[in-house]
Amino acid sequence: MTQHNKGKRVKASVLTAFITSPAAGGIILILASAAAIIIANSPLQQDYTALLAHKLAGMSVEHWVNDALMAIFFLLVGLEIKRELLAGELSTWSQRALPGFAALGGMIVPALIYLFFNRGSAEAMAGWAIPAATDIAFALGVLALLGSRVPVSLKIFLSALAILDDMGAVAIIALFYTSHISFVMLAAAALTLVVLFVMNRAGIKTLWLYLLVGCALWFFMLQSGVHATIAGVLLALFVPLGADDTQESPLERLEHGLSPWVTFLILPIFGFANAGVSLSGLTAEEILSPVPVGVALGLFIGKQVGVFGLSLLAIRSGLARLPESSSWLQLYGVSALCGIGFTMSLFIGNLAFPTSPLLVDEVKIGVLAGSILSAIVGMIVLRLSLQRQR
Repeated sequence: MTQHNKGKRVKASVLTAFITSPAAGGIILILASAAAIIIANSPLQQDYTALLAHKLAGMSVEHWVNDALMAIFFLLVGLEIKRELLAGELSTWSQRALPGFAALGGMIVPALIYLFFNRGSAEAMAGWAIPAATDIAFALGVLALLGSRVPVSLKIFLSALAILDDMGAVAIIALFYTSHISFVMLAAAALTLVVLFVMNRAGIKTLWLYLLVGCALWFFMLQSGVHATIAGVLLALFVPLGADDTQESPLERLEHGLSPWVTFLILPIFGFANAGVSLSGLTAEEILSPVPVGVALGLFIGKQVGVFGLSLLAIRSGLARLPESSSWLQLYGVSALCGIGFTMSLFIGNLAFPTSPLLVDEVKIGVLAGSILSAIVGMIVLRLSLQRQR
């Protein structure tokens, strides 16, 4: 074998190892978001803004990213939720107990902290749900950087918690961030759900039929006033999970097919389109104003207190058990990682302040600060806990 061929093989193996790494998605998302921040604070800032505002088929590029591409992300979230609830790590009540209590605390306490800092402004209070979400890609990516010494039970706990957290975020978006309702379009969306239900009950397993009806559902939801991304979660509920012993179910095929596209394309595009914040026009007073402080402390302090506090309560009361082969310090470290709220927090921030670019920029600052602090503290605590086990 020539030296050239050896070099190509080494490069290919390194690339394959990176792509298959659990941390890969988080790293690419970080790079895309960092690129957006750099561009937003460079001479290219106007070009960046113009690109996002450019109209395609009646909607801006930013609108297509947040309402169309993110509907695919929510479809994947819905598929993961359904699989875990019916046949995975959340299929029994005992398995749901600890991540369920943790997710509940991780939504309530951050929201209360945010509301405390923004109680004087009715407009700012609309962002109460921004720090209530955990970014599963980032959190699991950071956990993966610590290697195989991290107990598998902790990874399962974090995954289950993040999935339940996503369920809560979806419900919050549907209930609290809905604009003026068009009942005609809502009725049309309901009709497509009936079609999906009939297809599911009839045992139809042809994926493209579900996706075709799902596209109609997305359009009707977009026009109805309910956020269009909810269509992705609703579609996932009807994709069949049952399969024989020789092949994957339609749900598993779709999940495996979508996962690399969401991880390596859709989420980086979302990060690039939404993380760009220009710091040049922001004063110190604006950076330390109630919205960014409430978001940052909601993620950094609220998640730790909420997740660890209710986990402690559930375990001490006998309703749940500490994850197998893990310690209290490790559970606290994972609780800190839950403060990484990047993707969903930015998404909810856009919904909360659709007419206030300044507040959206303040949200971005708070999300970045809270997520970075949570990642650093979580990594330090988990490293210390692993060193103690040696």
